[in-house]
Amino acid sequence: MNVPLIKVGIMSEPQVAFAFSGDYRCGDTIVTGRHEASVVDGKILWNGKSYADVLFEPVDSSSASFELHNVTIGVNFHWQRKENQRFRGALHLIVENGCVTTVNILSVEEYLVSVISSEMSATASENLLKAHAVISRSWLLAQIDKTRRLAQSADKYVSATVTDDEILRWYDREDHVNFDVCADDHCQRYQGITRASTPVVRKAVDETCGEVLMYGASLCDARFSKCCGGVLEQFEACWEPVHHNYLEPRSDSPAENVFPDLTVEENAREWILSSPEAFCNTTDATILSQVLNNYDQETTNFYRWKVEYSQNELSELVHRRSGIDFGNIIDLVPVERGVSGRLIRLKIVGDKRTMTIGKELEIRRTLSPSHLYSSAFVVERNADDNGNVRFTLHGAGWGHGVGLCQIGAAVMGAKGYNYREILMHYFVDAEIKKLYNHE
Repeated sequence: MNVPLIKVGIMSEPQVAFAFSGDYRCGDTIVTGRHEASVVDGKILWNGKSYADVLFEPVDSSSASFELHNVTIGVNFHWQRKENQRFRGALHLIVENGCVTTVNILSVEEYLVSVISSEMSATASENLLKAHAVISRSWLLAQIDKTRRLAQSADKYVSATVTDDEILRWYDREDHVNFDVCADDHCQRYQGITRASTPVVRKAVDETCGEVLMYGASLCDARFSKCCGGVLEQFEACWEPVHHNYLEPRSDSPAENVFPDLTVEENAREWILSSPEAFCNTTDATILSQVLNNYDQETTNFYRWKVEYSQNELSELVHRRSGIDFGNIIDLVPVERGVSGRLIRLKIVGDKRTMTIGKELEIRRTLSPSHLYSSAFVVERNADDNGNVRFTLHGAGWGHGVGLCQIGAAVMGAKGYNYREILMHYFVDAEIKKLYNHE
């Protein structure tokens, strides 16, 4: 097997500006410098002409690069912002929904060098970087394989179940039909060569080249999040109802099988309101700086956190984010929790309407202007003497909690665990296998 090429969707706007450093070839034409493209009558207008799509390929892939202007990162998260980003590989302009979508075409291994530096600091420990290279490669190739299988299946992929009194919705990458993955947190953070890389990042990718996690004959859907909050969640709690044996619940600690039953409400409340020992329960700034880029470090409380709303604030927020008018929110009632204590189903009780929502990301989106750090929370409802109601959400962890916990893995690396030991802690009974070598 050769090193695969992949397509990464970067941005989609009515008009895009980009600039080439070095020579690029578009058909028989050599292109350099700054350019703009827009959509007119369903086609791409570039250089005074209309095209169904436009492909720019580097003449010398080792030195040429291109820059995209005003790329939005952290879409709908609290750190959302725009920045210029630079990429290696080819640039493909296509039309999607009346906009120009920019697609970067490059090798998996070159992509991974950027992902590792984008998902965490390029100064992270070598074993953490190697572990992340393997899971990022595994996840990516598993998604491509899944897309192929879905395309061959007669069954339509379903990502929501909706009734009059319940909405269960999950968010994955099946909506990407014209490229393999996007460049934002929805898939994996990929910011080209914008984030400073280091020789140790390149070394981590090179020395694990082609290595993936396998369970039997199947690629592992190797998920990861910032902080599990102490216990790892199962795949089906967050996405489609499919169980993966390698994504089993376990404590993020040396005592992997010692943790309470957090599907029980009383246990979840006690767990979340305490601060149990775990690899990811750390305030070590040196370790955290390995995982958290500058904008991630704007978040200081992630193992345990708290959010407060007045009744009016919560009612307006839920109406705006869900599009459903519940009236005044009277209560938030846990209905179902996963093994990590994350809410899978939450009942929102209003004086106009009551409805149950899930899964975890739908809950996080509905109860925050951007996203709650996780759905592992308990609700404290208080009213003062004047009848003013306040809701306090006490939470645990950052992200979905499935698979590798990045902060926990960083602590393991600092404690001397090698990358194989880190991976086996988070992916039960998986194996590391090599699919291909360097070209």
